[in-house]
Amino acid sequence: MSSFSIFKSHPWHGISSGVNFPEVVNAFIEIIPSDTVKYELDKNSGYCKIDRLQKYSNILPALYGFVPKTYCGIHVAMTGGEFTGSSKLLGDGDPLDICVLTERHISRGDIIVEAIPIGGLRLVDNNEVDDKIIAILKQDDFYGTFKDIRDLPVSLLDRLKHYFLTYKQLPDQPQVTRISEVYDRIMARRVLESSVLDYRDLLQE
Repeated sequence: MSSFSIFKSHPWHGISSGVNFPEVVNAFIEIIPSDTVKYELDKNSGYCKIDRLQKYSNILPALYGFVPKTYCGIHVAMTGGEFTGSSKLLGDGDPLDICVLTERHISRGDIIVEAIPIGGLRLVDNNEVDDKIIAILKQDDFYGTFKDIRDLPVSLLDRLKHYFLTYKQLPDQPQVTRISEVYDRIMARRVLESSVLDYRDLLQE
């Protein structure tokens, strides 16, 4: 009899980052494009909780979640062109976020998918880096032809950027986030590897 657990694995700590990490990663999906509620992992229990109701019409054109056993700390903050030696920039203290593109209709979150990173967005929010890895669902018939973020249609990349620039913004309020960098798949792998180092540091605290 093969071994198995009778208990649900914690999505952040109990699931592998991927057998072929960082070329192919596991992504735990919290939100799908049709969701009008922002779900977020409760770090203590491992269950998804409602973070906030989406008040506006912004729709993220991708599955959205995080890569297990990753963390955005100082190593992630120091990766990429945004970091120039300033000690003011820190990681946001969450698992590394990931957007997974697919032509298939995925009807629910709280699932694990295999994804191929092709690039990323460096989001900066109040001097905290909040990187968004952009990936393709493994074996996707349409998006599988894209090997790097530069292959994406400009309109799709603009939609991704617009969502993250505005999803926290209130009417008549100044913009609180900015995208300092759009990076390719090579840099995405570096960010992923840095997030594993941050996760290991977190476990030793």
